[in-house]
Amino acid sequence: MEPYKLFDAEYKFACLVWDHEPVNSTDLVKLSQTKLGWKKSTTYTVLRKLCERGILKNEEATVTAIIKKTDAQKYESRTVVDKAFNGSLPQFLTAFLGEKKLSEKEAEELKRIIEEATR
Repeated sequence: MEPYKLFDAEYKFACLVWDHEPVNSTDLVKLSQTKLGWKKSTTYTVLRKLCERGILKNEEATVTAIIKKTDAQKYESRTVVDKAFNGSLPQFLTAFLGEKKLSEKEAEELKRIIEEATR
């Protein structure tokens, strides 16, 4: 399995860690129960799996992320573009935008991103 591949429930759990790190594992259990509806056993099972895969770290009951959220997002976005659009970013954007119109601010931001990527 790829190192940054997170299934939906794992991603939501990792988001709790990213948003609250460093987080005490007991507090993480409470957060998981409140935000995800998980039992304590589910939280610790997913935490153990993500620690084994090198995504999170649990030392002395303090949970932190090894993989940054932006790195996981980059991996997921590349996977979507590669899998569904044969790696074509223009095809992805065309499908993503569909009939949606961009605001002037969004268009300017995309232009800036493209200009930086071509330097």
